[in-house]
Amino acid sequence: MATESITTISEGAIIEGKLNFPGPVVIDGRVIGDITASQKLTIGKNAKVESVIYARDAVISGYVEGTMHVSGQIEITSTGKLIGELIQEAPALIIEKGGMFKGKSITGENDGSPEKKDEKKFFRKADNS
Repeated sequence: MATESITTISEGAIIEGKLNFPGPVVIDGRVIGDITASQKLTIGKNAKVESVIYARDAVISGYVEGTMHVSGQIEITSTGKLIGELIQEAPALIIEKGGMFKGKSITGENDGSPEKKDEKKFFRKADNS
């Protein structure tokens, strides 16, 4: 079995654009643009992200502003801040003491958005047969 590598955007790096990560990713720098993370997305303590994000699972320890679509669990740590809209398939939000979420939360498959059916394709697990 191949070892899975973790993509890291280091502190001090500034990236703008549309980013797609097939494996786990850790962001410690600044990102402006769309992020798709097929696995776990970790926003480090010193990170600043302004984005539309699609991720399976997420841990936020830094600053995120935008819209997050999460199919699994999202955790906002004691240093994390999420400003914007959070769209989840299931209610799996954890906010540690000191963490902040300011915005709108939509949970469940019937949130009324017409794009929901297309988002479901993203969240399906790949068939490895």
